Amino acid sequence: MNQVSLDAQEMKSFLNHIIENNRYIQKDGKRPVATEIIGESGLGKTSVALQIAEEQELNLVKLNLAQIEELGDLVGFPIRQFQMCKENAEAPAPVKKTVMKKVTLPNGKTLMKKVEVEEEAPQSSCLWIDENAIEQYSKQGYVFTGEKRMSYCPPEWIADKVGGGILILDDWNRADQRFIQAVMELVDRQEYISWKLPKDWHILLTANPDDGEYMVNAIDVAQRTRFVSVVMKWNHERWAEWAELEGIDGRCINFVLMNPEVVSARVNPRSITTFFNCISSFKNFDDELPMIQMIGEGSVGGEVATLFTTFINNRLDKLITPKEMLLGADDKAVRDKLMDAICDGQGAVNYRADIASILTTRFINYTLLYASENKIEDAVINRVSYLIKDNDVFTDDLKYHLVKKILNGNKKKFQKLLFDTKIQDLATK
Repeated sequence: MNQVSLDAQEMKSFLNHIIENNRYIQKDGKRPVATEIIGESGLGKTSVALQIAEEQELNLVKLNLAQIEELGDLVGFPIRQFQMCKENAEAPAPVKKTVMKKVTLPNGKTLMKKVEVEEEAPQSSCLWIDENAIEQYSKQGYVFTGEKRMSYCPPEWIADKVGGGILILDDWNRADQRFIQAVMELVDRQEYISWKLPKDWHILLTANPDDGEYMVNAIDVAQRTRFVSVVMKWNHERWAEWAELEGIDGRCINFVLMNPEVVSARVNPRSITTFFNCISSFKNFDDELPMIQMIGEGSVGGEVATLFTTFINNRLDKLITPKEMLLGADDKAVRDKLMDAICDGQGAVNYRADIASILTTRFINYTLLYASENKIEDAVINRVSYLIKDNDVFTDDLKYHLVKKILNGNKKKFQKLLFDTKIQDLATK
């Protein structure tokens, strides 16, 4: 079964559409559609849902089905209920209601008109009462009718929630068959026997691929037809945006941008991030190469660890930081550091397009993150403008990329850039 593959940004757009579409079809009484995200561990499947829930101000419930032992933690616990009725002591007043009724006009024509009619009120009030509340309702005059049933209490994770939400059922294909069948009931009907998910609740399943690399249960065709299934893929640029936001060591971000192929089926983003977090306290990687190699072999494997030490030996961990590029005090000093990093001080003779691309990506990500947290002063606008139009280090293609990304990322805070005609020309190409 072929499935579309989406990176993190595309996945957010896709899930936002599913949520909005669910709201639309619920207006017509239709059940919302659940979504399954399949992907390698560490890709950020759950993180995408967390971001959407925060942006849309939705409740978020995350249940890891591979770790839950009691089925009741997912669907609630069974309880006996008894039907009890309360006879009315006095004759109840008729109930008035408005209905549409066909009326005949003096000219013989007919039309539908709202008419108020009276209906006889019910002579008794009946409720389904939980077993532990029978005594309380008996004191209020309710009488047991002899009818009883088994019901389910709403689970704790939904009982106190107000408003819409996202229910993440994490690692759902690692759970045993009891849970998988219960999930199918929730996905198919948005309810479980006696309780329902409120409106504007959306079910998101996350799963690892059934490719022999993971211990998962196979999901048959009948089950897959109950939800939309998409595959999440690795994208080094999306990862770099996330890493900048999470404060991952910038030297390590440079390494991934230079070697995006290091993330594979055996070396996933989670293990890469673990490796980086274990070495980020080293101020100078040159002095810690044996320890870095040792940590790397225990997290990402010897091949990637050796590639990283080669990266260090080539002094690529010493590249100018995006913070220096944006906030450095002097334009010329920033340009000199860029020339040293990209051209080794030799200009076009030794131009490193790969390093120029890495530094452009880092600068864009850092600048947009800085803008989201700070007021943008004229000095920042002037620095961005300098790197776009007055600096001869970056190629025209990279300058165009820089303009488009920054303006698309936060046009409101960087609209002053468009006061310059050269930048306008770049932005409208």
